[in-house]
Amino acid sequence: MNNGTIMVVDDDPEIRDVVHVYLRNEGYRVLEAEDGAQALEAFGSEPVKLVILDVMMPRMDGIETCIALRKRSDVPIIMLSAKEADIDVIAGLSIGADDYVAKPFSPLALMARVRAQLRRQSIGNGREPSSLIEIQDLTLDIPQHRATLRGEEISLTPLEFAILALLATHRGQVFHADQIYERVWKEARGFGDNTVMVHIRNIRDKLGDPPRDPRYIKTVWGVGYKIEK
Repeated sequence: MNNGTIMVVDDDPEIRDVVHVYLRNEGYRVLEAEDGAQALEAFGSEPVKLVILDVMMPRMDGIETCIALRKRSDVPIIMLSAKEADIDVIAGLSIGADDYVAKPFSPLALMARVRAQLRRQSIGNGREPSSLIEIQDLTLDIPQHRATLRGEEISLTPLEFAILALLATHRGQVFHADQIYERVWKEARGFGDNTVMVHIRNIRDKLGDPPRDPRYIKTVWGVGYKIEK
C-alpha cells in the first residue's frame, strides 16, 4: 500500500524513527531530513503530500525552512516544537504552517493531525465550481482558491483561504472558533490553542483590515466571527 510520500524533518534521529514507523504503518513512504537545508535539497525529488517540520534545528531551523517551502509549494506543513508559548505558536502559523504540535507528543495524536490535514486537502481539491463571491472590493474564486483585492491577487495559505471562504459563503452567520476549526481542519478542536485566532489575524493583515474597525471579517465579542451580508 502506498498512500504517497511524507517528509519528516527533525535533528533528533529517535523522533524521526518513531514518526517513520507510524507513517509507514499507515501506508506512507517517508523522506527524512535532519535539518532544513537537507529538507530543501530533497524536496521536489518526488511529490510530497505533507511535511512534518521541527522548529529547533541546526544549520537551518524550521521557521526559515517553512518560509522557503511556502515560496515553492502549498504542501500542508505541521510544525513540531518543545516550545509551547503562544508567541511560538503564532510565529509558526504566521509564516505559513498549517498546524502545530508541541513536544513531547503522542505519535497517535500526530497521526490524527496528519490525517486531518490530508483529508482537508483532499476535500478542498474536490470542490465543485461555483460563482465568484464579491465582498466590497474583495473577490473570491472558490474553485481556483484565488483571492483578489481591488484587482490584485492576495497570497493566502490554503487554510487562510478556507477560513475566508467559509465565512464568505455563509454571510451574516457567526462562527465560533471551534466551529471554524471543525469545518476547516475537519476534526474536533479540543487542543486549547489560538490556531483560529492567529489565522484570522493573518487574513486581516493581508487584507489590510484593522481589527478595531474591520471591513470584512467582523468579531462578535464572546461569540465568534462573521462576514456581514
